[in-house]
Amino acid sequence: MSLVTIQANATQTLKYFLPRVLVALALGSAACALQAAEDASAYPSRTVTIVVGFTPGGATDITARLLASKLTQALGKPFIVENKPGADSNIGTEQVVRAKPDGYTLLMETVANATNMTVYKNLSYDTARDLSPIVQVMSSPSVLVVTPSLPVKDLRSLIGLAKSQPGRLSFASSGMGGSTHLAGELFKMRAGLDIVHVPYKGAAPAMADVIAGHVSMGFMASLGALGQMQSGLLRPIAVAHPKRLAELPDVPTMAEAGMANFEVSSWNGLAAPTGTPRPIIDKLNAEVNKILALAEVQLQLQVLGALAVGGSSRQFADHVQAQIQKWREVIQATRITLD
Repeated sequence: MSLVTIQANATQTLKYFLPRVLVALALGSAACALQAAEDASAYPSRTVTIVVGFTPGGATDITARLLASKLTQALGKPFIVENKPGADSNIGTEQVVRAKPDGYTLLMETVANATNMTVYKNLSYDTARDLSPIVQVMSSPSVLVVTPSLPVKDLRSLIGLAKSQPGRLSFASSGMGGSTHLAGELFKMRAGLDIVHVPYKGAAPAMADVIAGHVSMGFMASLGALGQMQSGLLRPIAVAHPKRLAELPDVPTMAEAGMANFEVSSWNGLAAPTGTPRPIIDKLNAEVNKILALAEVQLQLQVLGALAVGGSSRQFADHVQAQIQKWREVIQATRITLD
């Protein structure tokens, strides 16, 4: 058989089978899309777990429990919160990343998932690669607070006291490499201070030790600490936000207190393991946006010192990426690294 004949036969075979292969692929894709749509319409059919990488009582835990309660009401199946503290939320995040991407294990993603990308040299996951953002839930400005026994009432006197006692004052954080830690390190750098970092496994124990006077100060998310500030258990010094908080009208911003361009906010949002079907992500996004639009939910968050955010999954993905870049610059400047 000549080469020309072989080529002609191959061409004829390709012409015969190629349309059939393309049709089969198209039918397969359509079947997958239909199956995903059916899965989303039936979702959830059992309990959904929202993993929080911190101890109970902090801003992320409070938001997660509020959201879980409302999602349970809206979708008719239990949404429960599971606290997995440790390694600045890396333990909980790793659990979610390894979970089956079926929408039944979700993460309350936080600013720590952005900072950890640079802080940890041997991180076992990649926030952008291994998590699918669903929706940002809230943003909560950080407030620099001190223990009431500390003899200072404003930023100038706090800096003066710290400079007069190098190495004697301390600041608490919710974990190594998180926003509260980085805020403290940035404050040290900007003010030229020698103060000791004391890390905890969440915002609640960090706040408890500042209240008790075991630690001098800390940057606390307004959500979760507002009540303690209003009651006098914590003394607010300045808000790390462009505007004063309506709930703390007498507390100046960091800029007003004398330190410009110092903005730190805690934030969180719902995320799923990469590979979770798009219809399920879209369904959760729609439901959470409905919840965040409720006046009662907005009021609950506002009273706690936080702002409801919402929006598309793409907007949340862009926010996470912007936060990774912002904190990378701070981390590199302060030379914070962990194994």
